[in-house]
Amino acid sequence: MATSVVAPVIVIAPDSFKGSLSAQQVAAAIGEGILRALPDAVVRLCPIADGGEGTLDALMHAGGEVLRLPVRGAGGAPILAAAGVLSDGSAVIESAEIVSLTDPVGTAVSVENRSTFGIGDALLSLMDKGQRRFLIGLGGSSTNDAGMGMLHALGIRLYDSQEHELAPIPSELARLARIDASGLDKRIPELELVAMSDVNNPLCGPTGATAVFGPQKGVLPEQVKPLDASLAHFASLLQTAMGRQAADLPGAGAAGGIGFGLLMLGAHFESGAETVANHIGLDAALSGADWLITGEGRSDAQTLHGKAPFIASRRARQAGVAATLLSGGIEPQALPELNRHFSGCFSIVFGPISLQDAIANAEQLLRDRAEQLAQLWKIASAAQAIKQAIKTTSCI
Repeated sequence: MATSVVAPVIVIAPDSFKGSLSAQQVAAAIGEGILRALPDAVVRLCPIADGGEGTLDALMHAGGEVLRLPVRGAGGAPILAAAGVLSDGSAVIESAEIVSLTDPVGTAVSVENRSTFGIGDALLSLMDKGQRRFLIGLGGSSTNDAGMGMLHALGIRLYDSQEHELAPIPSELARLARIDASGLDKRIPELELVAMSDVNNPLCGPTGATAVFGPQKGVLPEQVKPLDASLAHFASLLQTAMGRQAADLPGAGAAGGIGFGLLMLGAHFESGAETVANHIGLDAALSGADWLITGEGRSDAQTLHGKAPFIASRRARQAGVAATLLSGGIEPQALPELNRHFSGCFSIVFGPISLQDAIANAEQLLRDRAEQLAQLWKIASAAQAIKQAIKTTSCI
């Protein structure tokens, strides 16, 4: 009794492996591994992101124009930052391209002296090019300034009690007495601003930007309360000046408070991964597919809180497609929960290995592990074909 295995349609939709590979590189490596074992497979590459590092690349994979904009980095130094314009006319700004937590020049400046003016520079530059709809990714920022630098670039001014203008950096906020919002760019009301993030934190307080995310940006324990109080003072004066309340809204604490600044400009929040999935056509790619492979640098319980692999798996389940997780590392304690959403969770490493070696060899490790997963698929598919053949024969 001869059986044949139908070549599967496989959608590969991973996030980036931060510090190692872009989402495109991860997807390509997985695809190469799959085709080693299943050379006839139809592989659909759909790199994804959730608003953080790699969001611009993932969106541009689906088509559009990449631009290089002269802006100021977190420490004030001039840089060229990538931005994009999608085929539907939406402009894309990735905070991690401008004020990245991994930028050695920007992070060489103390966190209380870093600013988001570069985000405002990018908005101005793109507005000057005629853009009015913006997708702004809020992950991976090194700043903790409540968006004051961005707002300053757009025309808002800060003054002390003697009417001396202040620089838009947190270390100056102790002297802040007045905010003038009259100079805000007149085109702002014309904009549609979409903040891509799954962070629901308010700007200030025990669950705010400084207390929760500040330490990873370099905020010392003894700096948390005074810096948080300074941002609360800034927010209070800004809300009075603009006649709008936003500090306590979900998402205000995203990206060190860039979320607050954007909310004050009239932005609305959307899930980063959902927004990216919509723009790259993930649902269309899953139509008629047999298998989804997704992943990220490290998967743990946080993966299930709106991260890109979780959104990809949810879209796959809705399409009746099995979803497998292939990540750089998997937290063992999270496996029971992860297994509820994925048909198998796998790490790229085959045995004890240093993090440095895993990062250096990530592409080859991905290819090898993907090939082994495809071998399992081949065996399972063959078994299913035999079972179906037996069932058919028994009915004759």
